[in-house]
Amino acid sequence: MPAEVIDTARARRQARARRLHGVYAITPDGIDTPRLLACVAAALAGGAAAVQYRNKSADAELRRTQAVALARVHAARGGLYIVNDDAALAAAVGADGVHVGEDDGSIPAAREQLRPDRLIAVSCYDDFTRAEAAVAAGADYVAFGSFFASSVKPGACRADPSLLQRARGLGVPVVAIGGITADNAGGLARAGADAVAVITAVFGVLEPEAVERAARAIATAMR
Repeated sequence: MPAEVIDTARARRQARARRLHGVYAITPDGIDTPRLLACVAAALAGGAAAVQYRNKSADAELRRTQAVALARVHAARGGLYIVNDDAALAAAVGADGVHVGEDDGSIPAAREQLRPDRLIAVSCYDDFTRAEAAVAAGADYVAFGSFFASSVKPGACRADPSLLQRARGLGVPVVAIGGITADNAGGLARAGADAVAVITAVFGVLEPEAVERAARAIATAMR
């Protein structure tokens, strides 16, 4: 690939990554497609900068159906659209990127499946060394957590807020996750988080009006 093409793709990825600020809403398992679309639209209306499609309990057919439908919501309403775990699905639906965990394959493997201007994010848990290695391998942002007790992952390791400020030296956006609410999001922002990833605090009540209010409350706390 010519150098100028690589440079252009890198610049576009960096511009996408800079949009990751404030509320990063992650969808819950077990929600039917019409309600999912309505609640994601409400989260975006409430100020979410990004939404990650995550559905661990769905089969491949439903995941694809929902991922395609969510791509249309984002096309109409804006915001970053990230797919959890599955780079092939992210590429197929034209998402802004993919988020990979410890068991979800390598960054180079994900990059092979995505357009060169799309984002790859990595879960780093409580491990700064993992974050350093991820950025060196081409990750466009890193996520740490859990910072508080999480109902979604009650057994998750705990991360210290000092990781957030330290990670800012990596030169990519830093995301905090795990038990985050409107009451504690501001402290993480002050500690160095560019964005907070939330599931229950936004989608705990699956009614669009409640979702919009919840997203707006966290977005306000992050300012």
